[in-house]
Formats: sequence, structure tokens, C-alpha cells
Amino acid sequence: MLGKLSWSAVPIDQPIPLITSIVLILGILGVLGLVTAKGWWPYLWREWITSVDHKRIGIMYCLLGVVMLIRGFADAIMMRTQQAVAINAPGYLPPEHYNQIFSAHGTIMIFFAAMPLVIGFMNFVTPLQLGVRDVAFPTLNSVSFWLTATGALLVDVSLFIGEFARTGWLPYPPLSETAYSPGVGVDYYLWAVQISGIGTLMTGINFVTTVLKMRCPGMTYLRMPMFCWTALASSLLIVAVFPILTATLAMLSLDRFFGWHYFTSTAGGNPMMFMNLIWAWGHPEVYILVLPAFGIFSEIFSTFSGKPLFGYRSMVAATLFICIVAMMTWLHHFFTMGSGPAVNTAFGISTSIIAVGTGVKIYNWIFTMYGGRVRFTVPMLWSLGFIFTFVIGGLTGVLLAVPPADFMLHNSMFLVAHFHNVIVGGVVFALFAGLDYWFPKAFGFRLHEGWGKAAFWFAFFGFWITFTPLYILGMQGMTRRLQHVNVPEWGPMLYLSLFGVAVLAVGVVCQVIMLVVSILRREELRDATGDPWDGRSLEWATPSPAPFFNYAVMPNVEGEEAYWGIKLRAIETQQLSPEPRYEPIEMPLNSPVGFYTAVFATVTGFSLIWQIWWLAALGLAAAFAGFVVFAWRDVHEFHVPVEEVARVDRARRAAREAILARFAEQGARP
Repeated sequence: MLGKLSWSAVPIDQPIPLITSIVLILGILGVLGLVTAKGWWPYLWREWITSVDHKRIGIMYCLLGVVMLIRGFADAIMMRTQQAVAINAPGYLPPEHYNQIFSAHGTIMIFFAAMPLVIGFMNFVTPLQLGVRDVAFPTLNSVSFWLTATGALLVDVSLFIGEFARTGWLPYPPLSETAYSPGVGVDYYLWAVQISGIGTLMTGINFVTTVLKMRCPGMTYLRMPMFCWTALASSLLIVAVFPILTATLAMLSLDRFFGWHYFTSTAGGNPMMFMNLIWAWGHPEVYILVLPAFGIFSEIFSTFSGKPLFGYRSMVAATLFICIVAMMTWLHHFFTMGSGPAVNTAFGISTSIIAVGTGVKIYNWIFTMYGGRVRFTVPMLWSLGFIFTFVIGGLTGVLLAVPPADFMLHNSMFLVAHFHNVIVGGVVFALFAGLDYWFPKAFGFRLHEGWGKAAFWFAFFGFWITFTPLYILGMQGMTRRLQHVNVPEWGPMLYLSLFGVAVLAVGVVCQVIMLVVSILRREELRDATGDPWDGRSLEWATPSPAPFFNYAVMPNVEGEEAYWGIKLRAIETQQLSPEPRYEPIEMPLNSPVGFYTAVFATVTGFSLIWQIWWLAALGLAAAFAGFVVFAWRDVHEFHVPVEEVARVDRARRAAREAILARFAEQGARP
């Protein structure tokens, strides 16, 4: 009746996962108890769990991403520590546990930390910058988030019921086939990623539609902020390649569940087909993450240099160039697999060419700063750290694009260092910059500057101390995924790398302190103007935090930097535009369908992992029933009263008039 599930699935004989599980369960119970004791459930249900507001959903995406980022960083600490103490010694992690940790680390960081954070920023910022009130499909947006949360939950459940995959962050056959991985670890991976991947695909469809069809009056394509262009490019890649991921993992699931032979070496199967399919998704996935990060940096460099973005149209062209060429470089991930010199040469050239698009962006960011009034705020520091870090990562990537060099360095620690150079320097730095940059717009107060700068410097130096030794170890021949190290000469570099992780951890602590101090001093850090950074795009035209309907009256864009032009005209005339005629606003109703879908998807995924077929069928039926109930709703929208619209907008106008008065006294410009 319970399929493969039994009491033996609980790791009673493994102290590390058992203790971790107990701590996590107690923490979750403590949070639930606090929420219950404070009577917060009605508020959470009404304002967050059932919300279809793109800003609330974006914040929840970011919260999920931060939680999973901490989990993934904990796995990284354990890996680096194990290798440092396992030099001619067993270390403290059993081999099977170490294998699960490095598989979970990559899976979590890509699918459940970086992706939710990137999509969270796309959710929060894009409609505001486009001058619209929500995304194209608000309820679908909620379903997308909760499916992503379902995948993250299944990965975390594997910690204390069963096991996780031991295959690496991509489940290559034949290792992932039942003959070599008979447990449920690979199944946890397959269903967690497939469920969350469906949510991500729906997000891509949602944002392609939003950007192409829902811009405010006057917002032509070449007037969109650069972040909107990169969100569009990322969403186009999602729509193009996430079906490949879903189909590939579905085929592997059929191999495991029913003994089919898509990727086995018998009965016509071919493991190399998996390699081609998974990397046809996997390399564009890098740019799904990096392109929105480039958009974040574009906004920050322009804002804190006090200048328009240099070469705007070339930046758009570079973004679309990267979007297209990203689909043409997948084979460089397995140069060494015998594809032949002609194929390797073609993909080596395409891999080198894609660096041209990134180079255009780097030079444009530098020229944006040139001659500007650069302010070295926390977001700007993360952005400057990105340029240095990402350039080094990009150069090492071009080196690996040369097939003979890749034959020497493939699967070595050099590759690990390169990948982290690109993803941490390009994506994680952007996410931290964006969190600091848009935090006032989300919560109404800025983050503490001093602790933010301390967090950056510890993270920056900690990163380089951690990963520079790995370049050296890779050149010396150390391969990836080693549970034990039998070459004592590698010890000093491994110890230095572990010290870098400790420095990074100090940076994490500084960020936690920054958040706590900022909350405690939020009145002192309050943003009363809605424009704490002297911004240039439309999101800064709204109050902080932005109202749920975003704009009392739809903006009318007349130039490439819509909000900057509005500010300049107001200062030149010393007055705001006349008060508009307010009207009631139609907004979508909250819906529990996303949360219900996640509950049933979790039940279904867990049942499929443990082959509890009757429960899986019930879960699917319940999910379908939830959609039917939602489809039968008679009312889908509600009207915001004109009095509420006027009240919010008049408060915003009063704050802007105070700014104008201050500028008039100082004779200043923004």
C-alpha cells in the first residue's frame, strides 16, 4: 500500500542527516507555532499565500531563493571541509553521503536558489518598469511560484526520508539508471526538477506575453529599460529549452520506472543522446540566469553614474545575440566524448563568438561610468566586483572553448573554478546588488549601508580566496567530485580554499546583521520619496512600497528614460503635472489555486518517488478538481474605489512636491 516507503527510509543510523532533519523540523514547527500564537494565519493567507500580486509573488520567490541559497552554501561548506580533512584520511563524511551533498549542492543552487531569485526580480520589477499593473496571467503566476516551492520542498524532504541522487547535479546515465542507482535518490531529483520546471515554463510564457503585449502607452520596444529586454530574452530561452529538460527527464523516468531503453546501452538506447539533450537545455540555462543579471547591472550602472546607459541599442542587440547563440554552444560541455574534430571546432568557434556579446556589454558599462558622477553605494560595489570577477571567469571560459585545452582541463577543479567565477560573479553578485537596490521599493526602507559594504568586501575576497586555489589545483590535475584526496601536495591549496569559505561565511553573517539592523532602524532608513537612489526608470515613480495597483494612472512614456524625463520637466517648471482624473481600477482577485496545486503536486511527486500509485492518482485528481473549481468562478476581478486610488496618489504627489521645494531651495538638479 505504501509502495517502497518503510521505516528504513528514515536515516536513523546516519547522525549528520538525522540531526539536521531534527533541527529543521523543530525550526519549522517553531515558526508555525509562532504564526499560530500571533494569529497571523488570516493575514498570511489573504495577503501572501493566495496573492496574485506580482510584487508579493516576486518577494516570495526571493525569500524561497535566499532560504535555498543558505542550504546550498551549507552543502558547499561541508564539501570543502571534507576535501580539506580527507587528505590520506577518511574525513568525516561517508562516501555515499558526500555524493548526495555535491549532487544536492548543484541542484539546489541552480534550480532552487538562482532561478527563484532571478524570477523573483523579473516578477517584482518588470511590470513596474513597463508601467503596467500586473503580469499577463496573474493566477498562472501564482501557480508557477507554488510549483517551484513544491520542487524545493521535495529536495529538502529527501534529507530525512530516503536519500538524494548521488549522480551529480545532472543525472547522467548509465549511473542514473536503475541498475546503478536502485534507490529513490534519482527519483527525488527527477520529480522535484520536473514539477518546478513546469512552473518555470509557465513563468516564461507569462513574461514573454507581458513584455510583448502589456506595455504602457508610449513604451515602445526601444524605450524599454534594459532589464525588461534581458527578462524578455531570458523568458524566450525558457520557452525554448525547458520543454527539452522536461522531455529528457521524462524519458529517464520511463527508463527507471518501466524499464524502457531511451538512454540504456541495450535495446537501441544511447547515453550520449541524454548528454546532447540535457546540455541543449543546460547551456542556455546559464544565460537564462545571466541575462537578467546583466539587466540588473545595466540599471545600477546607469543610476549610480548619473548617466543614460551607454550604447543602449547595442546593448539590446548584444542581448538578442546572446539569446540566439546560447542555443548553439551546448556540445562544448562534452568535447572529450569523441564527437570528432570538425564538430568540436564548430562548437569551439561558437563558444568563443558568444563572448563578443558579453564583451559589448562590459565595455558599455565601463563607458557608462566614464565621465559620470559615480556613487560607490552597496549596489555599485557589487556591480564593480562583478566586472572584475566575470571578466576573469569569461577569459577562462574562452580558454576552455579551445578543444585541446579542454581535453587537458575537462572535469578538473579548473572547470569548477571557472563555472563559479561565472555564476557567482555574474549571477549571485547581481542578485545581492539587486536586493539592495530594489529593497526600498519592496519594503519602504533602505538596507544599512555600513553592514552592506562589509558583506560585500568579505564576500568578494572570500570568493577569490576560495576559488583561485581551485584553478591551480585543476592545472595540477585534481579532478572534480573527489571524496578523498590521495595527493598530499594538494593540501595547502585545499586549506587555503577552506579559509576562503570561512571568509565567505563572515560575509553571510554580515548580510544577516545588515537585515536585522535595517529592520530595527527602519524608521531612520525610511524612504518617504519612492525614489531613494535618484532612479531613471518608471518603478521609481511609485511610492515605496508600491501600492498593489502600481499606478493610479497609467504612465505615458515620451523618451528612452521615462521617469528621468518626468523629473527633469518637473524641476525645470518647478511644479508637478496637473492632478489627473482618478478612476476606479480593476484588479484580479486573489486565488488559492496556486497553493492547492502545490499541495497536490507535492503529494503526487512524493507518491511517484515511492511508487505509491493510488496516492499519486488521488493527487492528480485533486489537482484537476482544484482547477475546475477555479474555472467555475463567476467573478475574477474587483474594483479599487476611486477614493483609495486618489488617497495613495495624492500622498505620492505630496512627497514629490516636498522634493521639488528642496531642490528649489538648493538650486539643484537630480
